[in-house]
Amino acid sequence: MDAVTLTRQLVDIESITGNEAAVGNYLYGELCRLGYETVKMPVEADRFNLYAIPEAESRKQAPAITFSTHMDTVPPFIPSSEDAHKIYGRGSCDAKGIIAAQVAAAERLRQEGIQVELLFVVGEERDSLGAHAANQYAAKHRVSRRFLVNGEPTENKLALASKGTLRVEVVATGRMAHSAYPELGESAIDKLIPALARLRAMPLPSDPEVGPCTLNIGLIEGGRAPNVIPDYAHADLLYRLIGPSDDLRQQILATAGNRVQVTFPLELPFMRMHTIDGLPTMIAAFTTDIPKLTNWGEPLLIGPGSIHVAHTEGEYIEKQQLHEAIELYCRIAKHLSQRI
Repeated sequence: MDAVTLTRQLVDIESITGNEAAVGNYLYGELCRLGYETVKMPVEADRFNLYAIPEAESRKQAPAITFSTHMDTVPPFIPSSEDAHKIYGRGSCDAKGIIAAQVAAAERLRQEGIQVELLFVVGEERDSLGAHAANQYAAKHRVSRRFLVNGEPTENKLALASKGTLRVEVVATGRMAHSAYPELGESAIDKLIPALARLRAMPLPSDPEVGPCTLNIGLIEGGRAPNVIPDYAHADLLYRLIGPSDDLRQQILATAGNRVQVTFPLELPFMRMHTIDGLPTMIAAFTTDIPKLTNWGEPLLIGPGSIHVAHTEGEYIEKQQLHEAIELYCRIAKHLSQRI
């Protein structure tokens, strides 16, 4: 299994969230060719996860360890290229290089008589819809696994924890009028801006090990035209959680005030991970599919590549880290198999 070649092949198939079918079909063919019992796990429309188990004759019992990551990427599509040290392109580190490393590690482990299964999901970059479907599949089919090794770019360090995500929508409504007569209207934007200013100034909790809870105001929309008093405005905010969100939610509601409406459309909780002595560690400031994969075993989080170049126009993965990840995944699986 040539992980560099597989990474480039996967990167060259566009799989922006919602459009993962082509890369899923390609991976399905590769996994079947390698001798895995591979299932296309329905998610919605033509979208599906991939669930691959070594063929029955090559295993004595169901694997207890699952390697998993996601097939989707953020936009825009960027085809692959490489030099002596790096592979470039959208998804090279987040997370198609990780797929290649996990497949290569599973193949090496199988040759040594250690069986792991593979779970590649859709939708991680938007709403973890694929992970949710995988969790339902595990419950329906009574899939019981002891450990889940989830792949995200951690520079091959085991994550002690990953921050959660709380998405917040702040909406203001008003009344349209001609801008020459503002007293006849009611500006939604004039309500939204002070609320956002108060939320930006609001103190956020911090943890000495995990770091601070952070806020990003990622989207602001509103208004009709420069000469129209705006009757609608909204903003999408994202908080990175370092613990339970109950107190933070109440604080957000109180701070935003009663001139806007606040809703919480999505939360992925803060998670602490299983670790292994002797491996370097980190804190993941980002969120993963792990909170939606609770039926797949005790979670570990590790993968090649840097989150600092993920989602950028220059995204890349270092070839050395890719090869080191194969060794690490094998080492981790061997360690975990001794605990089963």
